[in-house]
Amino acid sequence: MTAHWIARRSLLGAAGLLAAGALPARAAGAKPRVAIETALGVIVVELEDKKAPITSANFLRYADKKKFDGGTFYRAVRSKGVKGGGSIQAGPAPRGRRFAPIAHESTTMTGLRHKTGTISMTRNEPGSATSDFFICASPMAYLDAKPGGKGDNQGFAAFGTVVKGMDVVRKILASKTDGVPLNPSMKGQMINPPVLITSMRRV
Repeated sequence: MTAHWIARRSLLGAAGLLAAGALPARAAGAKPRVAIETALGVIVVELEDKKAPITSANFLRYADKKKFDGGTFYRAVRSKGVKGGGSIQAGPAPRGRRFAPIAHESTTMTGLRHKTGTISMTRNEPGSATSDFFICASPMAYLDAKPGGKGDNQGFAAFGTVVKGMDVVRKILASKTDGVPLNPSMKGQMINPPVLITSMRRV
């Protein structure tokens, strides 16, 4: 499979979405959108680049540099007691380096919240996020910042929302999760096999 063929396939995929009316013409200055093409379908996210400029720019940088081509959705965290609830987590292709960590834009700074369809960054401590992100399949308010709370109360950095493809998000969430965990807390959450990301492009 040649690089030319892959590039042509990605262009044709985007053209197909436009032809199907999935991605209508957009006004100048509109919020940026990115199509995440996976083995189970396409997810389109709209970024809050005015409210979360650092996080949005970082995500677009990974998309523009094609870092997620060959990446995967590798983790499905299902909410107990909430049918179809939880989140799915993705990372870039293993080849190549990740960019430097970015400053943490908490939900108290941006005014965004972790609702159904929210896209947000994974992290360890605040200011450690690089590439991996997750998408909420249900409201997950406990991931928002909690000013005045004990310990690390900064929450996660939400920066956009799914505008097309929540059915694909739920398909990925329903995947088998009997893969080898990266640590004990991830037992029963590792998608097996991971869901391939074939491309991630602005649309």
